[in-house]
Amino acid sequence: MSALSTTTKLVFPLVMAVAYGISPASAAPILGSDLASFAVLGAAGVTNVPVSTIGGNLGSAPNASVGAGYIFTSGSLQANTAIAQNAQVQLDAAILAVNAGFGTLIPGGDLDAWQSNHGGVIAPGTYDVGAATIANLSGSLFLDGSGSNSALWRFRFSSTLVTSTTSNVRVQNVGDGANVGIYWTVGSAATLNGLTFAGNVLANDLISSDGNLTIACGRLLSAETQVTLIQDKISITGCNNASGGYDQGVNVGSGGTTGGSNGQVVPEPGTVLLVGLGLAGLLASRKRSLAAA
Repeated sequence: MSALSTTTKLVFPLVMAVAYGISPASAAPILGSDLASFAVLGAAGVTNVPVSTIGGNLGSAPNASVGAGYIFTSGSLQANTAIAQNAQVQLDAAILAVNAGFGTLIPGGDLDAWQSNHGGVIAPGTYDVGAATIANLSGSLFLDGSGSNSALWRFRFSSTLVTSTTSNVRVQNVGDGANVGIYWTVGSAATLNGLTFAGNVLANDLISSDGNLTIACGRLLSAETQVTLIQDKISITGCNNASGGYDQGVNVGSGGTTGGSNGQVVPEPGTVLLVGLGLAGLLASRKRSLAAA
């Protein structure tokens, strides 16, 4: 990546953080338009055990290695293209946006226990989730929007996100789901071993599964390393559930075949907090760049 591109990747998240604080009542979309077009995006490449089915763009930047053996229901391969490079910049900004503000702590990183203690469902909100002893989720997680078609869930994992082979993530009671959003930011690696999942996974490190994972409406996005696929089905185009009439739980971006709106109204934290977070991210990125030099 050129020096100019590197500088842009460092500075752009800060600019976006400032922008998010301008209007608390009408926030900018969390996912930029280029990022929203991707079902799978890596920084150090994408590996695949054929055949994985992809609905949306699949790519990597700056490493152009994207493997082979995909069936595309929409989108295409984007091996270090301009759109993949821009998407990586927008991914940094999206992670900052999701991580801004305060959240409710889920003790021990146990999503199953939290759900059990709160009526068997998880309501929209912002949740801070620590590392679990074995897995963060072992059963079925029910995200219940209480009838709102603009329900927003933000799960922020301080280190890893791990789901077991018996886990599922299901979305319910979100009206027409036009502006539903689910975001999972992961400080390190995300290991999705369950049968189904929903929403945008924004991880710093490796994203992988044990195979045959289905995300009908969501994304796997790695900001620093790679995404590993094993006969998985990842799509941003399957968000409308014909039988239930609701979105499967992701705000999928505007334009083209991405299906849905990314213009949700989200109360965001104030400018000062976001600028501080942006500066912290900028300094951390510079430290990583200097260490690698």
